[in-house]
Amino acid sequence: MKKGFTLLEMIVVVMIISVLFLLTVPNVSKVMNSVDSRACDAQCKVVDAAIVQFRLDFDELPHSIQDLISGGYILKEQATCRNGINLKIVDGHAVQE
Repeated sequence: MKKGFTLLEMIVVVMIISVLFLLTVPNVSKVMNSVDSRACDAQCKVVDAAIVQFRLDFDELPHSIQDLISGGYILKEQATCRNGINLKIVDGHAVQE
């Protein structure tokens, strides 16, 4: 007598794996969106710190993100979040456009 899996057993295993896959993919997508949002919030705080440093150096707030970049307070890449959202300065704070 041969030992092995029957066709019915294989179909059940494939169905279970498919259901688990369908349950995990949407959750991974939600987590990635949450990570991008938190990363952008953290980037705003970095730019806020650069704004404070600029204010201490020049006794005025920067007019735009470009002032921070040209002054060497942040890198050009730091003016845009990982998810592609640009940052701007409003009332002395970095906000997402």
